[in-house]
Amino acid sequence: MSSAPTCAQVLMRLLREYQVEKVFGIPGVHTIELYRGLPGSDLQHITPRHEQGAAFMADGYARASGRPGVCFLITGPGLTNAATAMAQAYSDSVPMLVISAVNRREDLGMGRGRLHELPRQSDASRGFCIWQHTLTQAEQLPEVIARAFQLLSSSRPGPVHIEIPIDLFSASMPGRLEDYRASPQPQLPAAGAGGMATATEWLQGAERPAILLGGGAQAAGAEATRLAEKLAAPVFLSLAAKGVVDERHPLCGGANLSFDCARARVENADVILAVGTELAETDRNLVRDNYAFKGRLIRVDIDPAQLVCNARPDLAICADARETLKQLDDTLSARGEGVRKVAEEELAQILRDCRGEWWDGSEARFPWVEALRAALPEDGILVTDSTQLAYNTNHALPLYSPRSHLTCTTGYGTLGFALPAAIGARLSGGREVLALIGDGGLMFTLGELAVAVEQQLPLPILVWNNAGYGEIRDFMDEAEVPQEGVNLRTPDFVALARSFGAEGCRIDKPEQLGSAVAEALNRKTPTLIEITAP
Repeated sequence: MSSAPTCAQVLMRLLREYQVEKVFGIPGVHTIELYRGLPGSDLQHITPRHEQGAAFMADGYARASGRPGVCFLITGPGLTNAATAMAQAYSDSVPMLVISAVNRREDLGMGRGRLHELPRQSDASRGFCIWQHTLTQAEQLPEVIARAFQLLSSSRPGPVHIEIPIDLFSASMPGRLEDYRASPQPQLPAAGAGGMATATEWLQGAERPAILLGGGAQAAGAEATRLAEKLAAPVFLSLAAKGVVDERHPLCGGANLSFDCARARVENADVILAVGTELAETDRNLVRDNYAFKGRLIRVDIDPAQLVCNARPDLAICADARETLKQLDDTLSARGEGVRKVAEEELAQILRDCRGEWWDGSEARFPWVEALRAALPEDGILVTDSTQLAYNTNHALPLYSPRSHLTCTTGYGTLGFALPAAIGARLSGGREVLALIGDGGLMFTLGELAVAVEQQLPLPILVWNNAGYGEIRDFMDEAEVPQEGVNLRTPDFVALARSFGAEGCRIDKPEQLGSAVAEALNRKTPTLIEITAP
């Protein structure tokens, strides 16, 4: 370049240096100069129809790929529109980088009634971000971006919010654009020798060990599987860890900790290895009572605060999940094929017993769960919203690979997640994606269907149409509360999909699902498949 690069140009350069490929955002009058930096940056910009959709797309992109999702937001309403999706990402520890504009530096805190002004915009995001920073000098940008990516890659992830005053986007930066480089990423923390020795001793001597995996173990599936085989230990998954260990494996108990029979096996283990899990009620699908562990509890987490949250450990290891499991695998000896066979048979019986604990209405939905598993490609990604059928798939639909279960049914528990998150997931790589959402939740983010059409995504969108907020309706009936606000007038979803340029069809039998999904995956446009709920 013949002239000094601007702050906006350096930002785009640094994002590419940190391997960012796509950004999700809606331009506004305050970000015109930011967008001047996009041409020639090799970044692909995706335009959602609402900033909440932008952050949900970034969330889905991050969960599916393991790389941070990135949003560009305008000052004020851009940030507050995205707040719910950012809070969902915070609750589920999803890496997200949010770049927003903020008013000019001389206007900050002055209350002059400027366009999009918030009295303290930075305060708005602090409650649901792992770090928030306001840029005050353009020259600070490389260090601030480096800090953001260090946090996103080497600690418990979540949203990072960087706000840039609008007068800085066009500010000149020193040097040449090509001089700006990414900082080296840190080595992930490993467990200390003393903690590893104790963990090895306890696990090697255990007669009835059990392994619990949470979302923090997403990258450790192979290591967890090998360790389970050595220890002849059942592996149970939080909903955030569903698919981390292949649920067809005879030692995998799936995400079934909501059921008493599975929970009892964990509580009665003599040594429990809990890795990357909060041990929270949302991990157990809202079973409120916490575990009553009778044996020794070993907790492994990259976040030191989580090591003592919800359950007091007997041994706390603050380290990377994958590296810790790899170290344990290197030091432990196998217990033998006979012991492993007994453990597999015991777990198979536990899983059969779980079937007897399902809540009312589940039996009518099980054929749909089975049809959905048959329709989903083996390494496909299932993205679910808070809807009745999804609560069944959480437990009854087995998944076979990591990053294949993206759900908002736990944690912050919003509605409207599945459609935009599925778009983000599909844009993250070559894996097939299937979205499952209710008729009520779909209306939260329906406009994002236009983005899937624009991007020509072969995306099946299953709409579980029970004409309202069915789960809440059931809870009202159970509590003998008159139904109020839960019965909805639904549109003609098929006609609505076609008005966007998508395909649409309506089915009412599980045996129709396979062909509908197969046809959808072969199109170059999304397909809305409306299911009339039984």
